Amino acid sequence: MEDRLVRLAVPQDYSFEHALGYLQRNESECLHQVEDRTVYKALRIGNETALLAIEEGNGSLTLRFLNGSPSAALQEEAVSFVREWLDLDSRLEDFYALSARDPVLQPVAEQYRGLRLVGVPSLLEALCWTVIGQQINLSFAYTLKKRLVETFGDSLVHQGRQYMLFPGADRLAAVSREELQALKFSRFKAETLLAVARLIAEKELSKEQLLQMGDFRLAEERLMEVRGIGPWTAQYASMRCLRNPDAFPLTDVGLHHAIRMRLGQTAKPSLPQVEAMGRAWQPWRAYATFYLWRTLY
Repeated sequence: MEDRLVRLAVPQDYSFEHALGYLQRNESECLHQVEDRTVYKALRIGNETALLAIEEGNGSLTLRFLNGSPSAALQEEAVSFVREWLDLDSRLEDFYALSARDPVLQPVAEQYRGLRLVGVPSLLEALCWTVIGQQINLSFAYTLKKRLVETFGDSLVHQGRQYMLFPGADRLAAVSREELQALKFSRFKAETLLAVARLIAEKELSKEQLLQMGDFRLAEERLMEVRGIGPWTAQYASMRCLRNPDAFPLTDVGLHHAIRMRLGQTAKPSLPQVEAMGRAWQPWRAYATFYLWRTLY
């Protein structure tokens, strides 16, 4: 049994409580489940699939493999995935120091101290999720994602419960536009999702390629070469997948709403106002954004 359990070190100020708050923010989430303060997630690594259970331990997190003892390679990849997903390796002392001097961020950072930027390690999933969320409310975005995953994804069944896996690039690339439109995707979003899946399936676009550019700005520009991916989508993917701590989705409606609430205004802030605030948050604009989003749920 012991080889099915791994303990993960966490930063001193890490808050699993705040991570759970984020992971449970929408009941339609289909790619992980939270029950009794345990996070369950199916994960495919190569030809192997693992069912992970993540819990809080004594100053650490406990990662259990529920569907059998993992190979050494699977265990290593699963640990790496969880550390990236839950942002366990970031040091936020400088972000908190910056926040302490900022009247908008200070109370938010204090209230949610220990919150980490929960990511989307898969580039395909990150881009699909971001495209799905373009110009619709969050609730409908989750509904569309659930339809996509349940229709084209795989699943793992353990003790009578089903755990879903996001469809791979090859599977999604083989889907027709009409099949996506039948799930209530717009024609434009369907075409963008298929373009992304085909680029990734054909190895013309990958997370590794983007990171090897060594410049997040160049990586975002590469993403925007794909029809249907604009600045907001590229910046969101840069934040959640590429781990750019200074990614800043300037036009994000949720960010504007959070700022409006923090300032006690009735009107949403102007783009120049948001841009000016963002300059004060450099080089931590992604974390500033994520913390402000947290005030909305």
